[in-house]
Amino acid sequence: MLSDYGEDQLVAALLSQLPPFARRSGVYAGAGEDDCALVEPLKRKHRLLLKTDCVIEGIHFLPDTPPEQIGWKALCRPLSDIASTGGKPLHALVTFAVNRQRTLAWATNVYAGIGKAAREFGVTVVGGETASSPGPCFISVCLTGSVRRGRCVTRGGGKPGDLLYVTGRLGGSFPSGKHLHFRPRLAEGRWLARRDSVHAMMDLSDGLGTDLPRLARASGTGYCLDSAAVPRTPGCTVAQACGDGEDYELLVAVASGRARELESAWKRRFPNVPFTVVGSLAETDVKAGLGDTPGFDHFSDR
Repeated sequence: MLSDYGEDQLVAALLSQLPPFARRSGVYAGAGEDDCALVEPLKRKHRLLLKTDCVIEGIHFLPDTPPEQIGWKALCRPLSDIASTGGKPLHALVTFAVNRQRTLAWATNVYAGIGKAAREFGVTVVGGETASSPGPCFISVCLTGSVRRGRCVTRGGGKPGDLLYVTGRLGGSFPSGKHLHFRPRLAEGRWLARRDSVHAMMDLSDGLGTDLPRLARASGTGYCLDSAAVPRTPGCTVAQACGDGEDYELLVAVASGRARELESAWKRRFPNVPFTVVGSLAETDVKAGLGDTPGFDHFSDR
């Protein structure tokens, strides 16, 4: 049990699961070395992205979830948001609060999952905090990223008439286990952000039923969803595809006149990732196609 170890021993064991940082990557003081991380500032042509996200036992994972999958998900959730801007991830700070009755092997395997995702997607974990939790485990990750000036795609750039696309397939993330082993669409997001025809983008973490209205609201538009066109995970209904959440796909608004050109280029670049038109943005007072299929909401009883 963790109660048999001191904090310094625990931290050393956790850090051993992470890839080492290199001075050449612009990190001069990293995890376990000082009170603060010390990193190089961004180059002048780039903007800084900041994102924090968390996973909580009983909500985002269950007590018997394999710990490596928990760590993978903890880092990949904010990576999905970086992807939706077209950005590149840089540095992470991890807050890990865990019950003292957990085993050291369980805790280090959580960090093995974080380390695996960090290696896979080029993230340097530069610090964080480790604490004892009297209740469920939670992991909070603060992530930085960079995006070239003029190339950041937000939720707010959509225009009436834009076609709406989603990557991948939606629904059934918890039953299928996808929510624990998904791959954030970082390469796809950066590729899309380089296209002038892409006006708005966001990641689908709370479900199309919640996230589509958010994108439309940020863009000052309405929307028309063709629910029959929504690409579904096999065995899922339209309601599940719109409402389950935890898909970690991208929702993209594309200029209608250049949509076919973009589709063709996408198929050449990402032949194994579906890119499906599911509707369009409309004038502000139009909200059609979702019906009563809200996505996930932490504070709603629905």
